[in-house]
Amino acid sequence: MTSMEALPAEEPVSDSSFDLQGHVSRAQNDYSEVFALYEDFSRTAESILETCLNNEKIYTHSITSRVKSIESFSKKVGRQSRESPGTPKYSDPLRQITDLAGVRVITYFLSTVRDVERVIRREFEIIERIDKSKLFEKEQRLGYQSFHYLVKLKENRNTLPEYAKFSDLVAEIQVRTILQHAWAEIEHDIQYKATYALPIEIKRRFMALAGLIEIADREFQAIEEKDHELIQAARSSVAQGALGGLEITPDALKAYLDRKYGADGRVSPYTYSWAVDLLNALGFKDLAEVDKAVAGFNDGEISRIVYGSRQGQLSRFEDVLLAALGEQYIEKHLWNRGNEDDWFPAAARVKMEKLRAAGVEVGLRKLPDAG
Repeated sequence: MTSMEALPAEEPVSDSSFDLQGHVSRAQNDYSEVFALYEDFSRTAESILETCLNNEKIYTHSITSRVKSIESFSKKVGRQSRESPGTPKYSDPLRQITDLAGVRVITYFLSTVRDVERVIRREFEIIERIDKSKLFEKEQRLGYQSFHYLVKLKENRNTLPEYAKFSDLVAEIQVRTILQHAWAEIEHDIQYKATYALPIEIKRRFMALAGLIEIADREFQAIEEKDHELIQAARSSVAQGALGGLEITPDALKAYLDRKYGADGRVSPYTYSWAVDLLNALGFKDLAEVDKAVAGFNDGEISRIVYGSRQGQLSRFEDVLLAALGEQYIEKHLWNRGNEDDWFPAAARVKMEKLRAAGVEVGLRKLPDAG
């Protein structure tokens, strides 16, 4: 059995003498036959989402998929109808239970939730979009927040041989922030373990936390937007040469070095962070002080004197700092452990001797706090 259309029709449900256990058993057998198909479908939906989000550089905390277990499916099929006790809630389980295949996307920021939805709309046919925060009163979910999408593959994918077998299947995609996810998981765990209705005091605490998490999500979003704004402002200042008072951050330093020494795509963000730590250890307070210290030095020439060839951007920058500051650079360097026999001071002094031998005046610049 490879598609939803191949599934047998359920017997009609009409009276209280209905064999509920037999209904569960038949549905379980039917689901067992297509379980592997749904498992494959959930992984495929996850892969489509992950690839598309990565291609657009939309960063998330995690993207995971799962297929509903046969045990969980059987429990759900065994639920009785509220309107007609004794009869099943799901008369046609494989068609009515829509979360057999599932994908969950957890984001860091609220704005990313919107970005993920845009990709879902483009890549899938959305059957239904559910905002769980609008349903919490009816479902007594105590402020649960998440967007759920029931989706199918679009026709353009269904025509491809590798996707054709999924043409009639539905998957549920959940999208929420990491704070919403933590809240929902804890709330679900407490609700699930409870053998009684939760006391009003507990419900009130959950509601209060839901409000705090909403505020926190908004604040994190505001921080992310402000960080982006500051990064753009710093890049603009570097481009204009307005370095006075410009904080030394990894992004600002990269922009400065790209402009001064040429871009180098081999340098990792971590390495720029390390370089910022070094400049802080040396006592520089803004990029104007850094620029003043290295002004007038030919980075390519210094690199060729020290190594015999032109090195990468940050290596050239560090050797210019060594040439400019001399012993001050060695004394305050992050790798100097105060041992004169240590490898770093010895290696740095070998470099200085090469520079002096080539006619470079070493150590003429002073650190900001050295006057």
